[in-house]
Amino acid sequence: LMINKTTSPIKVAISGAAGNIGYALLPLLASGYVFQNHPISLRLLEIPPAIKSLDGTRMELLDCAFPSLNDVICTTDPRVAFDHADVIILVGGYPRKKGMARKDLIRANTRIFARMGRAINDGASPNAKVLVVANPANTNCLVALKEAAKGRIPSKNFCALTYLDYQRAKGQIAQRLGGGGVSADRVKNVIIWGNHSETQYPDALTDGYILGENGEKVPLRILLSDDVEWANNDFVTTVQNRGKAVIEVRGNSSALSAAMGTADCLKTWLVTGTKDEETISMAVYNDRGYYGVKEGIVFSFPCECRGGEWFVKEGLELSEFAREKLKVTENELLEEWEAAKGLLVENSRTASEREIPSTETNQPRFMSRL
Repeated sequence: LMINKTTSPIKVAISGAAGNIGYALLPLLASGYVFQNHPISLRLLEIPPAIKSLDGTRMELLDCAFPSLNDVICTTDPRVAFDHADVIILVGGYPRKKGMARKDLIRANTRIFARMGRAINDGASPNAKVLVVANPANTNCLVALKEAAKGRIPSKNFCALTYLDYQRAKGQIAQRLGGGGVSADRVKNVIIWGNHSETQYPDALTDGYILGENGEKVPLRILLSDDVEWANNDFVTTVQNRGKAVIEVRGNSSALSAAMGTADCLKTWLVTGTKDEETISMAVYNDRGYYGVKEGIVFSFPCECRGGEWFVKEGLELSEFAREKLKVTENELLEEWEAAKGLLVENSRTASEREIPSTETNQPRFMSRL
């Protein structure tokens, strides 16, 4: 990003910052884990009912005396939060309520993220990088980038969080192969294709491998040659439904793992980059029709990261099974975009001032697919 170019603090804005994910994420940012001890300034955005709780979080951040933390500002105004922001993390969104149709959820969030996109365009740094966490993450990201891309912020500067799904997939494979002492960190190049939803396709076999102690790469399609049924069925459904499973056991949506996925995604994308021949999964704007997926949607692909930019890894050979899975998740994303697009046409720049992100605090169904 800008770490090697300036000694000025990196301005990091977070919406929905008082929620459980924000509470878990803020120490990772303030401690230097993400930006390698470069000074940062935090701009925390919340709705008015949550601002008191957010002030308490600010007190705790100051009490930690993080050496990398320059200052913390709490606000209910997106224009204040995003003013000259270098990195923006959109965690706050409208929670899905009981009996709410998916189309209505998309429309409610479209109002919020259209406003976020305009505020980002109006005030953020021209090179601001934006990571969308709030669900439906892919389409929320698309709405925000469409509004911001009307002005100064390139669509390539946006992504939605499928790194969490990627980490979940690595964890499942490590457990499956655990008898051989395989750690999750040795599992490389598993891929999350498509939407951050139950239609995503977690793909272990196309490009995945285990990195041995001596640097050798053993393809997962070989290691799992007698376990293909698991790789194509139980593994896929487990990762697809992991967020729901966490809620059933924990009683709340994923917060710790979502925060860690957010932090690691930012760190890899903007700071360290990926290692040679390694990929991560990021939901990015499909401007080139990668792998035959329709252009113009935010779709998760295998990505390499260099110099603060992402690049889709091309040339992988997909099985017919994989292509069918990609088509299912592509169709869902196209349906989501149709639901959002009509509302964008209707919306004017005089959107209500109260349409700002809601925290997931006390909203166990928010982030329900994380």
